[in-house]
Amino acid sequence: TGVPPEISRRGVRIYRPARTATQQGSNKDLWRIDFDVQQRWENKLMGWSSSGDPVQAAKIEFKTRDDAIMFAERQGYDYWVEEPKEPKFRKKVYADNFTYSADKLRMIRTK
Repeated sequence: TGVPPEISRRGVRIYRPARTATQQGSNKDLWRIDFDVQQRWENKLMGWSSSGDPVQAAKIEFKTRDDAIMFAERQGYDYWVEEPKEPKFRKKVYADNFTYSADKLRMIRTK
């Protein structure tokens, strides 16, 4: 194909991004591919981190995990999949704030 081996065999991470607190309902089913950064150096003049890698900032989104894996395999990328951590739902009851427990003594100071 003519592609240099350092580009064709690069590592990619396949993951489902966490939802932000302000947008809890959107982007819950999209999967994303992030590329590993290959070349990085510090710019001595400004102190910034620089890179000559053209795809370091590219983020490709897919509808399913399998689509992202198929894309990575077709392109010849070494990939790993980070499975999402599902939040544990805990039932909260407002009345539990006022229940008596012998272990805890609540001190309320007014001054």
